[in-house]
Amino acid sequence: MSYKKLTIWQHARLIVIEIHKMTLNKLPQFELYEEGSQIRRSIKSVKSNIVEGYGRRRYKPEYIRFLTYSLASCDETTDHLETLYETKSIMDETLYQDLHGRLQTLGKKINLFIQSVEKSHRTN
Repeated sequence: MSYKKLTIWQHARLIVIEIHKMTLNKLPQFELYEEGSQIRRSIKSVKSNIVEGYGRRRYKPEYIRFLTYSLASCDETTDHLETLYETKSIMDETLYQDLHGRLQTLGKKINLFIQSVEKSHRTN
């Protein structure tokens, strides 16, 4: 099996693409290298930590550690998105609501996945 078959990775991948596009096309120019850069890095960290954890899946504590990093990066991304909306750098409320909802769903899925690994993951 590959990490690409994990539902949480698939969801994270789609959100990475959407947030990347949003920062390039919807934000004011001055945000491109400030909050835009921060939100791009944090959402990419969600996906990357899922991958790195998967690579360490033989070691349950390591796997859980990187999944927890992924969850924390998801929360960070939500915070950046909220800041962009509250400061009116994102003016499209529909886009904001869609991304915010998708991040909330992703966070829940990562949390459930962590719980699943804690309960039943085998290392052999």
